[in-house]
Formats: sequence, structure tokens, C-alpha cells
Amino acid sequence: MKRSVLSTLVAGLALGAVLSAQAQTAEDLKSDGANPDNVLTYGMGYGQQRYSKLDTINKDNVKKLAPAWALSLENDYGEQAQPLVYNGVMYVSDAKWTVAINAVTGKQIWRTPVDFDPDTPRVVCCGVSSKGVALYNGLVIRGTLDAYIVALDQKTGKEVWKTKVINWKDGYSITGAPVVANGVVITGVSGAEFGIRGFIAGYDPATGKALWRRYTTAAPGEAGGDTWKVNDAYKNGGGSTWVTGSYDPDLDLVYWGTGNAGPWNPNYRGGDSLYTASVIAVRPKTGELVWHYQFTPNDMFDFDAVSELILGDINVDGKPRKTVMQLNRNGFAYVLDRADGKLLAANPYDRVNWASKVDLATGRPVESAVAAKLRSGETDTIWPNILGAKNWQHAAFDPNTGLLYANTIHMKTTYKLQPLTQPFKPGDRWMGVQDTKHEFEPGEPHGYMSAIDPMTGKPKWQVPLNDHANWSSMLVTKSGLLFTGRHTGELIALDSSNGKQLWQFQTSSGINASPITWSHNGRQYVTVLSGFGGLGRRFVGAAAANVPNGGSVWTFALPQE
Repeated sequence: MKRSVLSTLVAGLALGAVLSAQAQTAEDLKSDGANPDNVLTYGMGYGQQRYSKLDTINKDNVKKLAPAWALSLENDYGEQAQPLVYNGVMYVSDAKWTVAINAVTGKQIWRTPVDFDPDTPRVVCCGVSSKGVALYNGLVIRGTLDAYIVALDQKTGKEVWKTKVINWKDGYSITGAPVVANGVVITGVSGAEFGIRGFIAGYDPATGKALWRRYTTAAPGEAGGDTWKVNDAYKNGGGSTWVTGSYDPDLDLVYWGTGNAGPWNPNYRGGDSLYTASVIAVRPKTGELVWHYQFTPNDMFDFDAVSELILGDINVDGKPRKTVMQLNRNGFAYVLDRADGKLLAANPYDRVNWASKVDLATGRPVESAVAAKLRSGETDTIWPNILGAKNWQHAAFDPNTGLLYANTIHMKTTYKLQPLTQPFKPGDRWMGVQDTKHEFEPGEPHGYMSAIDPMTGKPKWQVPLNDHANWSSMLVTKSGLLFTGRHTGELIALDSSNGKQLWQFQTSSGINASPITWSHNGRQYVTVLSGFGGLGRRFVGAAAANVPNGGSVWTFALPQE
């Protein structure tokens, strides 16, 4: 009892110190990952490697990992967020709430509701969700479903400023976490299926004042404007930006993935449709476009490129290169030079039949007879499925092994274009394809947990998933552990060298969020949100019928001696 009282007292004193020191500077954010006590950015570092130097929890003792605390989030929409942790306080978001929690005890400090219009979910394609917040200079900054950016005071949760990004009734929403790069808050938007004109935008973190906007569909007279062959198609051209970008402070470049073109039916657009299904590299102070690379020109399969862009130094032709890597939804693993966007490698990491290869000289995919058949309006089956060989759930990168670790999807789609029977109307679907189905190949896995060589796309190892793919992100640690979650609610730990499962714990709901690890006073913790909703629940379908939806935060640690 004395130990319990003392622990509570220490935790309370620590919390008091935290609440008096809540300034995260640009330098703090640059060094995220160097101090494993804190997780200050989405992706666990500007490079979004989702790698931790912590090694107290290791392959030998992970079997002793046990819950330290759990907290209900009182939310039935589902949980997709990655928490942030600063000096013992955890910040969590979902579509309904922003919450501050004593990270050691699990006691709620404050909870602020998100007041979005109840009609907003009708323009949300794939789940009422929030993927996280940003921390900067004593503020908790987040997007809302009805397309606002809001800043809350870290100590109290009270609103400091609120800025309307765009009108949600035109098909826009914000589900991704913002990022603060070189003193600018940057957010993306969702809505490509509703005929939006996608963009990323920068804001002053002190006031919420709009600073710049970079559209992802090029207008006539702009560079790339001639890649939209149908008049004014760019105005409803898609290119959503719903997953957070990465940042290289040395190059002062933000890398952001862009979504599918709108409508899916390319006959209503023509041309490559820049800058959809691309990565754009921009200056955070101005939004100036420095370079771009388009993964899927004239995308018709929803092979958007919004997924995480991982910054890492790897050997290319025997020499170290500063690269940006992506396991694209189109089934190819890409490696680019992050200074100039030069393509260094592009190889399939799952079954691909829409293209035979990516030409390194031109950077363009060489489309197959299957793609030609589909573009002509005939029906055929494509690999990968329109959900991609990997969807938004984040891969992790271990700088020690040079490998990417990911939950991948192994499915196909029977696909056919169809004409748009109604004129464009803001807030209505704008797609031009038949209803598509998520189809499994009989006798084959539904997905894998994989360790992938980014230069070749080949797996070092794979663990087949025969009862639906995972919809949780990966986390890798210095001690050689991988953490991820299952749709049936288990948080699991794998040996990163071979994929062998070493530990699991059954949480209260399915997991389609991003686990983190952090430490406090020398003790390492692992945290994940549990609450199955959004695209993961839709994909799993009937298999999710018995999985509870209620959201909660779970934190684990080794028993104290």
C-alpha cells in the first residue's frame, strides 16, 4: 500500500511539472525519436519510420507484458489514431473527442468534444475517424470531420482558435493528423470520391491564419495543367491528401502523397491528371512545389498514393542515399531520391497484373493488356484490389536492417467502367465505375505480415493471414520486436527477424490504429487504440459482426520489480 501511495504521489508531482512545461518547439519536433520518452509527431518522427530506440521490452521478456491501464473513449465510430506523448501526458483523438491523459496512470486530465455537423458523415468515404493530432508551443492541433482546424490549450483542452479550411458540404472532410513543419501547420483533406479539388494548406500555429494552399489538380496555365484533357475536369479532379506527410528539416521539404483522380472513369478526364496519385515535395513556409513524382498516371483503379512516405538512408548501388520510400497501393514498392525525386527502384511486393513493370528510365508504369482492356470499357479482374496491396495502415522501417515491415492485402477486383448518368453535384459521389467487390483467391491468404526489401520488393519473410488482412499499423523497436493489431482485437508482438509471434493480448475491440512505444522514468510502455470502425470494419464485413465497436486506449508495460 505504501508503494502504491508513493507511486500515485510521484505520478501526481510529475503531472504537475508537465502541466507547467508544455512548449514543443521546432527543435523538439526535429529531434523526435532521439528522446524516447516522448512521441511528438505522427509517424513517430518526421521521417515516419515508426521505429523506436527503446529496448527494455525485448524478445526474452515481452511474454511478461501486461496491461498498465485502459481508458474508455466513449466512441462507437472506431479508433484509427496514433497517440502522442509529451512529458508523461498522452494526447488522443477520434472523430468525437480530443483527450489528454496521464500516461502513467491512465487518469483523464481533460476531454474536449468535437462539435461537427451531424450530417457531415454523408460525405465521408471510408470511416468517421481521426488519425491524430499535432503538438506545438503548448497547443494540441487537430482537424475535424467538417473540415476545420482547431487548436486547444494543452493544459486545459480549451479552444484557442478554430479555422474553417473549406466547406464540408462540397464533399470535403479532414480525417488525417496535421503536421507542424518549419513553424507551419499543414493539413490535407479527404473527398476524392465526391469530386473535390484536393489540396494541402498551411496555417499559422499561433493564430490559425491561412498562409497558403497547394492544389493537387493542376489548372490550365499551371505546370501540369495540360494533363487534364477534358475542359475544367481539374475542378472536380480528386487528389485527396488524407494521410499525413513527412518532413526533412535538412532539405526543408515536406513530402505529401496525393489520392486518386476524380472521377475514377478516365474518359471524363483524359491525360495523366497531375498531380493525383503522386508524391509532391513542397516548401513548408510557402507551399512552393519543388518536385513531384506520379506513381500511377491517369489512375482509374483508386490506386491513390496517400500512404505514408518513409524517409530513410539506404544503400543504392553500394552507396548510401537519402531516400523516400512508399509501398504504394498499386502493388509496387518505390524508392526515390528525396532531394530531387529521381526514381531509384520500383518493384512489385504483391501480385500485380495491371502493369508489367515500372520503366526506370521514364519513371512510368508499363501498362498491361488487362489495363488496356479495362480502359476500353470491358470487364476484367485486376490485381491488386482497389483497396491496394497495402492501404493506409502504416509500414515501419528499421534503419538497422533496412527493411520495411507491413500488413499487406492480397485481393483482386472485378472491374468495369460505367458512364456518369448525372451531372456533377457538390457532395455527391463522382466515380463512374460499377460496384466493385473485394474478392479473395480461393486457397490463398487474404494478406500477409511481411518484412520487405524496399529496393527489390521481395519479402525476407511473410506470415500469411487466412482470415482477413490486418488493418493496424506496424511498430518496430531496436530490440527486434514488431507490434501490430488484429481485427479480432489482439495486440501482438512478433520477432522482426522471422515474423514469429512472441506475445498477444486480447483488447476489448478490433484494432485498426497505430501502436506506439515510449518511456517514463526509465519504464517502457506500449500504447494502442482499440475500436474497430472505418474502412477496416467495412472490409472485414461479416467477420466483424461479433467484434465490439467501443473505443478505448490500452497501455502495457512489464511488471515492476
